[in-house]
Amino acid sequence: MGAGALGCLYGYMLQKEFNVIFVARGKQLKALKRGLKVTGIVEDFVRVNAVEKPMNADLTFVTVKSYDTENVAKELSKVDCGIVVSLQNGIGNEEILMKYLDRVLGGVATYASNLVDYGWIEFAGVGETFIGELNGVMSRDVIRVVDLLRSVGIKAYAVEDIVRRKWIKTVINSVINPITAILKIRNGEILKYKELWELALRVLNEGERVLRGIGLYEDLEGILKNVIYKTERNKSSMLQDVERGKRTEIDFINGAIVRKAEELGLEAPYNRALMLLIKSLERIISLK
Repeated sequence: MGAGALGCLYGYMLQKEFNVIFVARGKQLKALKRGLKVTGIVEDFVRVNAVEKPMNADLTFVTVKSYDTENVAKELSKVDCGIVVSLQNGIGNEEILMKYLDRVLGGVATYASNLVDYGWIEFAGVGETFIGELNGVMSRDVIRVVDLLRSVGIKAYAVEDIVRRKWIKTVINSVINPITAILKIRNGEILKYKELWELALRVLNEGERVLRGIGLYEDLEGILKNVIYKTERNKSSMLQDVERGKRTEIDFINGAIVRKAEELGLEAPYNRALMLLIKSLERIISLK
């Protein structure tokens, strides 16, 4: 559900063994009806089953933008969508899905995929996929999804701390995504300039303070460096959104950190500044 860059990549890999339905809309749907082109780590062109509305399924991966989650949840509630796994960015998507659906799992995906054009993705980096229940229970649904992903060669792991992993990814994204989107640079550029790295660390430190406030004690500098290094040629999803004149997920990334900081009585001025800059950029783009 949501056949964009990441959704198409997972759909492409799952299609090797399973009947996969790609749910898309607009120009992406039209392009996928002709087929899916994959470049980068893999060079391929495949026919896919692309539709506009969700259909009955044993398993549904939700990869839509976070601001579309509520609408998607309402649509999924009209069909038998089976186990629902959110592989979305940011905080709060699973909670929205759970208002309408029963079997919802959290997911964290670090595979890198770029939408080159409609119906065309670049497989830019092999990563990992973590799946878990929000309450930390190691359920049959979690094991089933992980086994399915592994069967097609996806590096997948069943975890009991998916909430922690989602917060860590969100803090990392709060650094990389807005900086790269505002400056229109690839991820690796952040490590090349001392001024950018200083800004990155200040944003990161705010996120770490928020994590401590909710009981998660993490030192993320090494993780941030590693992520940037591994994805140095990648365009962040937020940069891709800006380049296409699309709304970003800033409210669910830096916005989530700002809101949680306020709840905890903390300040997050760097995250707030980046959030306001991205929101301003969205308005500027929409006015063009």
